[in-house]
Amino acid sequence: MKRLENKVAIITGGNSGIGLAAAILFAQEGAKVAVTGRNPVSVKIAAEQIGKGSLGIVSDVTDLNSITTTYEQVTKAFGKIDVLVINAGIAESAPLADFTEQQFDSIVDVNFKGAFFSVQRALPYLNDGASIILTSSSLNEKGFAGYAAYGASKAAVRSLARNFSADLLDRDIRVNVLSPGGMDTPFYGRGGASAEEIADIKNYMSSLIPVKRLGKPEEAAEAFLFLASDSSKYMIGSELSIDGGVKAI
Repeated sequence: MKRLENKVAIITGGNSGIGLAAAILFAQEGAKVAVTGRNPVSVKIAAEQIGKGSLGIVSDVTDLNSITTTYEQVTKAFGKIDVLVINAGIAESAPLADFTEQQFDSIVDVNFKGAFFSVQRALPYLNDGASIILTSSSLNEKGFAGYAAYGASKAAVRSLARNFSADLLDRDIRVNVLSPGGMDTPFYGRGGASAEEIADIKNYMSSLIPVKRLGKPEEAAEAFLFLASDSSKYMIGSELSIDGGVKAI
């Protein structure tokens, strides 16, 4: 029996990286999958990669009307939602003295406000007993120079899972958090860095991880699947870390 047979799943920010890896695995496990992202090209490519009748939707979590429209499209195509993965997020870093208000607002709007309202606006479209998974980060507990705003936004996401869980107990909807560490995804090349610069960044990041390597998107996908499936039914308001030991060691 496939672990998500006939379930309806939506993954925000599912057009690349760990979100896309999770979407592919969910589809393989029998789910009807929809992914969202802001880039029309990558959303289209992601839907093709996922296959199995998946749905790709261009959507922006900073636009509340766009969030609602997304859920309307998904439920019209597949039915009410059983698994909601709030994975859309951005990361910006700069020395504390140089960090701008615009950078701060961008991070908070996507990572914190976007997560809050992505769950709130989903409530009429969720089945009772649904699983909600919020993507946080190992930096929700670790201090890292230049990442104060990002780390704080991900700590806020961790807090949302606890409070949302209390709000949704009467509907048997569980809310949990996946906190990845450094992952080997296209993220490192988004700033236009050269192949050599990307390799240097990845090597540096790997050196900070106890297991001395970046995580694979497929490893994060397996963690998402556990939280999405009935295997985690007794978990609520909890956090699953997949970070190579960064927070533990």
